[in-house]
Amino acid sequence: PTEQERTQWYFQRYIQHLPSGGQFVILNRSWYNRGGVEPVMGFCTPDEQETFLRETPVFEHMLVGSGIRLIKLWLDVSKDEQAERLKERATDPLKELKRSPLDAKAQDKWDAYTSARDQMLTRTHSRHAPWVCVRSDSKKRARLNVIRYLADALAPSDIADKLEPPDPKILFPFESAALTDGRLSR
Repeated sequence: PTEQERTQWYFQRYIQHLPSGGQFVILNRSWYNRGGVEPVMGFCTPDEQETFLRETPVFEHMLVGSGIRLIKLWLDVSKDEQAERLKERATDPLKELKRSPLDAKAQDKWDAYTSARDQMLTRTHSRHAPWVCVRSDSKKRARLNVIRYLADALAPSDIADKLEPPDPKILFPFESAALTDGRLSR
């Protein structure tokens, strides 16, 4: 965050990016960094994380109540697959732009990230703004299922009805049982 953003309400930095009527916006991670990356890496305090977890369902309820369609996708990857992807970023010049200084710490902090993910998914999942989980070790299968899901959710019915539904082994609604039954990585 900029110095100015540090003095603002956390969600304020995202408000300007929200869509107006007829617009479609994709926020990659968006405000959820406060629920996962920031506490694990020490970029926010435990109180700031707690405020985020408490305020997020209220904020999202306000967005949905104003007419914004909010679709939350959690792309889940296993520790082994993430290690392979990080290795490729370090050795493949075509993937070098995806590298981040945080990559080197990702595997060492896997358990902390998993714990933060579990808490974030549980506390920010709601009826008005539910999480949808996508098993993404296979990028191609994950992408195809996300496209099917989005088409079903957003396309006119004459188009959406012609499409195959997402594979429930790849894409499924979040429920707390997924944290322990093997559907989400540990």
